[in-house]
Amino acid sequence: MRTYAIGDIHGQLDKLAEAHRWISDDRAQSGDASAPVVHVGDLVDRGPDSRGVIEFLANGQAGGAPWVTLMGNHDRMFLGFLGDPDHHDPGLRPNIHWVHRNLGGAETLASYGVERAGERLLFELHDEAVRQVPASHVAFLTGLPYSYRRGDLFFAHAGIRPGISLERQTEDDLVWIRRDFLDDPRDHGVLVVHGHTPVDQATHYGNRLNIDTGAGYGRALTAVVIEGDEVWTLGPDGRTPVARAAGLV
Repeated sequence: MRTYAIGDIHGQLDKLAEAHRWISDDRAQSGDASAPVVHVGDLVDRGPDSRGVIEFLANGQAGGAPWVTLMGNHDRMFLGFLGDPDHHDPGLRPNIHWVHRNLGGAETLASYGVERAGERLLFELHDEAVRQVPASHVAFLTGLPYSYRRGDLFFAHAGIRPGISLERQTEDDLVWIRRDFLDDPRDHGVLVVHGHTPVDQATHYGNRLNIDTGAGYGRALTAVVIEGDEVWTLGPDGRTPVARAAGLV
């Protein structure tokens, strides 16, 4: 059973389109047009074209492409701001707002024509953002699922809370968890495919597969194909095997 997945996009439309070209090339080689492509969230922030990313994914899914797009913490923060300028996501440090330069909300708003986010009053910024962000984009983001299961694969933006059944995972953990998940070596009963915490290259830890390779910081956007127990990254030259990290099972 083949499944494709793409890591954290962060407004990098050109890289997203390129990743989909690699997937299309792989489909042509295999003759399989039905395998889903799972995007693990963080569509927006930091990169130059969050609007274009949402448009690309929304149009593809509306046109019947076998794509799944998950909610990331940055997507949820964007939605929260559109609902309330004082919104503060529970996973975010108390002294920082979504438009802070470290988070990239200003770049997302700029892609909708809302400029100078860090220099303006929040309620003024919010009023303009509500006017500029299409209702169709809000509806698309609002409808994003927090997880997706396909056979022995479980996809979530950040990961899962170890020791808790998949059915009882909280939305906060699915988009925000880090160390309690990343440092846990136990078998989760599925291979958890996630992003959220950037690594230098797609890394297979035995119980989880991290595919966030830092596109939000100008690095690569990773696309992978998973077949049974085997994982490959995709690129202009086709497939490259992803080995399990040394010393892990």
